[in-house]
Order: sequence, then C-alpha cells, then structure tokens
Amino acid sequence: MATKIAALEVSPARLPSILAALAEMPRWSILLFAAICVRALTFGNPVVHVDEEFYFVTAQRMLEGAIPYVDVWDRKPIGLFLIYIPPALFGVPLGIWVYQMMALASVVGTALLIGRLAERAGWGRGALFSALLYIFMLGFGDGQGGQAPVFYNLLMAWAILLVVPRPDDASGDRRRIHRAILAMGLVGISMQIKYSVVFEGMFLGLWLMWREWKLGTTLPHILRRGAVLAAAAWVPTLFAGITYFAIGHGDAWVYANFGSILERQSDPSDVLLRAFLKVALILALPLIVSGLSRHVAVKDESEHPVRALFFGWLIAAVVGLLVFGSWFNHYALPVMVPACLCCAGFVGSTALGRKVFMPVMLLAAAGGGEYTAWSAMWHRGNAEELDNLAGGIGRGQGCLYVHSGNAILYSYTDRCAVTPWIFPSHLSRERENGALGIDQITEERRIFAKKPEVVVMRPEYAGERLQVRQVAWKEMQALGYRLTGRYPLGDVLIDVYKLPIARSAGVPRLASKRP
Repeated sequence: MATKIAALEVSPARLPSILAALAEMPRWSILLFAAICVRALTFGNPVVHVDEEFYFVTAQRMLEGAIPYVDVWDRKPIGLFLIYIPPALFGVPLGIWVYQMMALASVVGTALLIGRLAERAGWGRGALFSALLYIFMLGFGDGQGGQAPVFYNLLMAWAILLVVPRPDDASGDRRRIHRAILAMGLVGISMQIKYSVVFEGMFLGLWLMWREWKLGTTLPHILRRGAVLAAAAWVPTLFAGITYFAIGHGDAWVYANFGSILERQSDPSDVLLRAFLKVALILALPLIVSGLSRHVAVKDESEHPVRALFFGWLIAAVVGLLVFGSWFNHYALPVMVPACLCCAGFVGSTALGRKVFMPVMLLAAAGGGEYTAWSAMWHRGNAEELDNLAGGIGRGQGCLYVHSGNAILYSYTDRCAVTPWIFPSHLSRERENGALGIDQITEERRIFAKKPEVVVMRPEYAGERLQVRQVAWKEMQALGYRLTGRYPLGDVLIDVYKLPIARSAGVPRLASKRP
C-alpha cells in the first residue's frame, strides 16, 4: 500500500520533467513525429485523390516517352509532373510510398519554415503551435497526400523567409537584393507547379518594390530591380514555353497552360455555393485568429514591417482563392500557410490564446483533419480494393479506357491508353465541354473506333455530362462489350467491360498520341 501511495506522490512530479524533455527536443523531430501520426492513415494508399493518381500516371508515361499536353493532356504546368518522375521510376506500389514520403518531407519542411517565420515576427511563443497547426489542418483540404500545394507551399514559405525585413537592411545591400531575386525565382518554380500561386507572387514582387522605396532606393533603380525580379519569376515558365516551341508543340503548350483555363466552364451556382461554404468553414477559425494577431503589441519596431509582410501574404493568398473559383477543398491549402503563421501572434502572446485557443485549435485540427482523411479513404477506397479491381481488369496487350473512375488503373494494369485525355473527368465532366481543344463526343467516338479491350465506368456523378455517357453506351453495345465484373472501390461499384478478343484491336504503347 505504501508503495502505491509513493508512486502516486511521485507521478505528478514527473509531468514537468516530461514537458521539459519535450521542450528540449529538436523542433523538427516533434513536427516529423506529428506529421507521421496524422498522415500514416494514407501511406501506401494509391487512391488518396484522383489528382495525384493522374500526376503519377503522367510521370510514368513521360518516362516511356510521352509528351505532356500532346500524348497526355492536362492544363497543369510541367513542373508538377516532373515532381512525380522520381516516384514513377519505382512503379507501383513502391512509387506510391515514394511520392507520399516526398510529400511528408515537404510538409515537415514547410512547418519548420512557418516556425522560423513566426519567430522573425516576434511570435516565438506561438511558433511551434503554428507549425503543428499547419500539419494538422492539411487533412481538411485534401492535403494528406501529394496535392500540388503540399509541394509549392514549401517554396513559397522559403521565398518569404528570404525577404523578411531586417533592421540593418540597406538599399545597396547586394546580399539583400540577391535574396530577393532568389525568392522570386522560387515563386517562378512554384508557378510551374501550379499557376494559382501567381497572386502570392504578384504580391511579393510589389512588396519588394515598395520595400525598395522605403529604403530610399531611387525610382530608376526600383524599376530596374523590379524588371529583374519579374524576369526571375517568369524564367521557369518562359523556359518551359521555349522548350515546347523548340520541339514543335508550342501551340499545344500555350493552349493547355493558358487557353483552356479561360475556356473552362463554371460549375452550377448551387455546387459553387456549397464548395465555397465548405472552404470558408475550413479556414474560418484560423482567419479569425489571424485577425486577432493584428492587435498583438510589438516588442521592437523592426517587427512592424515583418508582420505587415505576413498579413499581406495572407490577404494575397485569400484573394487567389476567391478569384480562381471552383473552390475544391485543396484550393484552401495555400491559404493555410500564412493563416497558421499569423495565428502564432494571438495564440502565443495572450493568456486566452495559450490557455484556450491553443489546445482547442490543435485538438480540433488534429481530430477533424484525421477524420476528414479517414472519411475520404472510406469514400475513395484503399489499396486492397484497387488491387482487386486491377485484377479484374487484368494485364494484357489490349488497351484500357477509363471512361470514368481512377486513372491509376493505367499504372496498376500496365495497359496502353487510347486517348491523350486519360484523366477521366476531362471527357465526361460538363464544365470541361469546350475547354479541351477537342469536342468531347467526337473524341469519345474516336476512342471506341480504336476498340479498347477493356472499358471501366463508375456510376453517374454530379457534374457529369450525361450525353457523353450515352454515346459511350451506344458504342459499347454496338461493339458487343460485356460486363465482366463489378468491384467495390470506396463507396461506389466500378464496372469492368471487356470486348471479345476477336473484336479487339491491338494498339501501340503510346496510342495516346493525337491522330
């Protein structure tokens, strides 16, 4: 009995020592452990999100010689597909783990930079909180895998860190100028991962010119330096464009990267409203707390311009979110970086923030983000279900056409494609009508003229252009396709149709080239 009492008396004394030990741990180890805990649910799952499935498939096709925008069509910039080249080298399923580990490293790196930025603003007591908050919130925005912002958020945070104002900044300081040029170069690389970062880049460029003015730089020097900064931001995009013109596909690059974006239709108003409200709900609390940080007093006057930079960055990210529309969950991911950063001020500097907002926000973000990731897996499926579906399709020389479903099936069955538009919703979604450089129905008929051996179809979905599905049905009936299996993937059943071998036509591996 005495032993038990002694144990109870000692245990409270251990708590401070445990907290002290945690405080002594390197920040990166805490963030890495937290990131692994909340992201482990999706490790090895090839159907985390349809977007990253497609990036992986495209990278694999590039390794086989396919040219993006020509042999495999999409409107994402080339840099995003290049990120997936190293994972694609490993094939499936190992390559899935590779890109998810790359995403994990990017998330931890971004969180570390958020902590550094918070300290530069005088928000050191909230630095670890803001870094953890970013890691935990990603699940709300479909950032549990390898979405584009998961990678370019790291570059943008690094760019901001490079240009954070310092007390000894001077107009003629070459190191400061070189850091600004490097920062805009990182913005340019980010743009080649996804163009939506352009608003953050525009803000940063304008802020750097304003900073020159505040440091007493003459107008001619401001204009010259501004031209250099703009050039640094656009060099990666210009290089990509020049490369495509040099190989004779400049028109395809221009249309895919710019023209198709302008021609894409909007979703119905009710769909847009629901999507906007969902994104607004995800970001509401961090934005509110960020606003409260505006009223946190500075300890040193040099912190004023630093905080102004961070709040301006947050506003630019929100503007970019609002302007691009559509408002898929992952469109909130770029806003999370400056929003979580700016939360550090109020949460770390006030008693109310430390005692109430800090635990509530971390628990809500961790629990809610993890539940969102789990829910997404329940709806979208897992590796075992995909393996069963791929087994039902089978490997073979005949080509596969995923009319609607998962593009990753091309990788798991190692079958050729019969169209450059292998991202299923490009040909089947209503809002893509007229924004692909081809007519959806004409392309659908051209696909079936090639007699793909296997066709995969999921049930009807919101936003689908049913006229395209009807054309596919008629072509399949005319050619004699037979339903050979119905396989569960998440909360839907995927139908697999096969053409009698005698009627199927063999197609070369790169059959996705334009006719």
